[in-house]
Amino acid sequence: MKRRDILKGTLAAGAALALPARVFASAAPGSPRDRILFDIARRELARHGNAIWRHDIVGIADFGLHSAKPRFHFVNLERGEIQSHHVSHGVGSDYQHDGWLKQFSNVEGSNATSRGAYVTWEWYKGRYGTSVRLGGLDQTNEAALRRYIVMHHADYAEPAHLAKWGRLGRSNGCFAMGTEQFREALMHLSGGRLLFADSLGLEEDGSIQPLPEMAMIERAPLDMIGRTAASAF
Repeated sequence: MKRRDILKGTLAAGAALALPARVFASAAPGSPRDRILFDIARRELARHGNAIWRHDIVGIADFGLHSAKPRFHFVNLERGEIQSHHVSHGVGSDYQHDGWLKQFSNVEGSNATSRGAYVTWEWYKGRYGTSVRLGGLDQTNEAALRRYIVMHHADYAEPAHLAKWGRLGRSNGCFAMGTEQFREALMHLSGGRLLFADSLGLEEDGSIQPLPEMAMIERAPLDMIGRTAASAF
């Protein structure tokens, strides 16, 4: 796929879909978790700034938390605000289907979530309706386009599914969200913005959730996030 075609698709989709604006929920003043999220967002923009077209909002998916928790954060750097939603991880990252991500993979056919930085590309109509293509910017997720890793909505990511099962369903490695949550993603995170995914384990009070049993990943210190994604497979 050529960059020229991607840009055309982005402009066409933006003209075709109009969604109402919605105010971000303000972050708790002085929240330790939110201060860390702002730091990560700025660090990842500095690391990949040339590949990112819009620097106002960064998405951070914290797969170190259980899928029952709102772990997909929209970090609005212009307003100093954060909004958090639920997001699914891949079946290949959670064979036990207990809601915990235990491994990342960039391998085609793994159906696993990949860690690292992504750039959001154009909207398109696919199996799950309107979806957002993603480009992997690190060695740990450079196969995202070939693997068809995208953002989309899914029934198994709806609040009703969570209420019934106590966890979200699993994707094929995509960032799957409930319908309303995905509308927020279309408004606030598409069109050349940064999405960063890792196992941070950040609780609201700034404490770190321990890795789950059977985890096959290593959690880097927060000040090493980014450098780890760029150098590891």
